[in-house]
Amino acid sequence: MSTPRGVRNRNPGNIDYNPRNDWVGQTGKEPKGRFAIFDTAENGIRALGKLLIAYRGKDGMPGVGGKGIDTVLETVNRWAPSNENDTQAYALAVANRIGVRTTDPIDIKNPTVLRGMVVSIIIHENGGNPYAAAVIDEGVRRALA
Repeated sequence: MSTPRGVRNRNPGNIDYNPRNDWVGQTGKEPKGRFAIFDTAENGIRALGKLLIAYRGKDGMPGVGGKGIDTVLETVNRWAPSNENDTQAYALAVANRIGVRTTDPIDIKNPTVLRGMVVSIIIHENGGNPYAAAVIDEGVRRALA
């Protein structure tokens, strides 16, 4: 079985490459592909965490949660839009892993919550989590710094 693309690219959230996003450790984009490549998994995880935190200030879904993106459903809807993903199933899997309902407000700046979201997205995007706890912890620490 081949290594998942997100792991190969050290971009376990499968973040699209955008030249306007000058992520720490971003080295370019995959040949003939759309995803960013990072120098280390920790920096790829950092970018994933930073994006999740940035979503908090964006418009959420009408009638879901509070002001802005503050629920798993809204976060996953933004991360993995329904034109490419089964957003409801993705959000349910993430919510179950972190122990909340999809529409419960979450505090994405809480290190435990952010780590849970990051790990859940890594599992969903790559079919599992190949990273040691120390790698995840460092990426989350960098995202919150």
